[in-house]
Amino acid sequence: QVQLVESGGGLVQAGGSLRLSCTASGRIFVINDMGWYRQAPGKQRELVARITDDDRTNYSDSVKGRFTISRGNARNTVSLQMNSLKPEDTGVYYCNLNQGGRTYWGQGTQVTVSS
Repeated sequence: QVQLVESGGGLVQAGGSLRLSCTASGRIFVINDMGWYRQAPGKQRELVARITDDDRTNYSDSVKGRFTISRGNARNTVSLQMNSLKPEDTGVYYCNLNQGGRTYWGQGTQVTVSS
């Protein structure tokens, strides 16, 4: 079993920054990819950013140039540095891990950006 625990959400004014972190525990494979998704009220969950086991990244167009995803040396952590935040970035942010054909989710952390 795999568990994902997120931290770092909160309330910030537009233009501010937040850093989200996620730690995976349990049976973690060497080859996997991790990412961040978000869900705004009344909307579907959407991809924010992903990073592969060899550190290739991809971002949604809405966050390119503002957000940076990275993995820790232990390879079981992933962070999301969010700069120049906008009110439309508000939502619940979920950590995601894909390995061995299975997908795992964290419980989510709330990010609220005030205008």
